[in-house]
Amino acid sequence: MKPIRVVLVRDGYLYSAARNGSELAPPVLEALSGELARSFGVPCHVDSEALDCGFALNEYRGQYHSSAILKALVERSANWSGRTLGITTLDLFVPILTFVFGEAQLEGDCAVVSIHRLREEFYGLPARAGLLFERVVKESVHELGHTFGLRHCFDWRCVMASSYGVERIDVKSAEFCGRCHKTVSGRPSGVRVA
Repeated sequence: MKPIRVVLVRDGYLYSAARNGSELAPPVLEALSGELARSFGVPCHVDSEALDCGFALNEYRGQYHSSAILKALVERSANWSGRTLGITTLDLFVPILTFVFGEAQLEGDCAVVSIHRLREEFYGLPARAGLLFERVVKESVHELGHTFGLRHCFDWRCVMASSYGVERIDVKSAEFCGRCHKTVSGRPSGVRVA
């Protein structure tokens, strides 16, 4: 049973309290850690040292390459025997897509999630902290699910359902369907099922 750690990912050059606000403040990260511990039935904690990912900025796109961040998380986790979830406010992309909410190593130990496009303000709407937190939990469980070998699920209610827009995130559950649960349940204990 591998524990999970949550790591704040930021661009040290751009970082300021005003820019990042309270969206990823320590109490929010601790609450996310608690949800992940309940979802996977494993210990989870927030790492005290952030990962500086300024190296992953694509200046032309104004976004950060998620695969480069994932590689840095893997390197940083070389001496860690658990899973690592990087979480960021930065806008992520992979070259073949306009954006990604996150990326993970399939059957690996690392994943990264961005809240940038999970925020209602990105779509010109008023901030909704509760909805943002729900989306962050769902996307975090989803990306960590990939580290257990899960692929996208055809059950739209399952947390492993593909999400190419926030609307799809909002309709799915934060929990695994029965089939996905069977895949994950043999690895950690106490995995929640929808």
